[in-house]
Amino acid sequence: MTENLTWEAHRPGRIEVVCGSMFSGKTEELIRRMRRAEFARQKVEIFKPAMDTRYSDGDVVSHDHHSIPSTPISSSAEILLMSSDIDVVGIDEAQFLDNGLIEVCNDLANRGIRVIVAGLDMDYKGIPFGPIPALCAIADDVTKVHAICVKCGSLAYVSHRIVESDRRVLLGETAEYEPLCRECYRKATAR
Repeated sequence: MTENLTWEAHRPGRIEVVCGSMFSGKTEELIRRMRRAEFARQKVEIFKPAMDTRYSDGDVVSHDHHSIPSTPISSSAEILLMSSDIDVVGIDEAQFLDNGLIEVCNDLANRGIRVIVAGLDMDYKGIPFGPIPALCAIADDVTKVHAICVKCGSLAYVSHRIVESDRRVLLGETAEYEPLCRECYRKATAR
């Protein structure tokens, strides 16, 4: 165990992306990785978009209510201002941040910082969302997690919006979205 902790503390900078649909465990995985880094006595800082106040103004909170303190930000550039002397940077709900996040993550990784990014890879229409697709392209490691389709039990493909709204960004939970597999999504949107 000590050998693994030593390895984690001395790895070069890198970018890790955890992506998938809503209700797939992205935030839970981000929290798990950040807690492991804290256990390894690394200096960590986690950021989230200031607009995401669903569960908490200041904490990153998963759907099953696990939480970790975070710093709300309005733009990706703020991360660089607040990440000096940090070993691991976590970023939740990254799809809501600007495309400058790609350069920010590269800069941090090039300085030897481990960057863990969690976010939706597609919007409710199945279209690549925000900076996540580009981050997947430059990441050292990409973990695609899956929710379970609420209609048939297969692996979910997309977060299907179940309320009327054409806005691309609509914060919500189970009252607004449901995870669906590709086939069930196709049926639900064929109306």
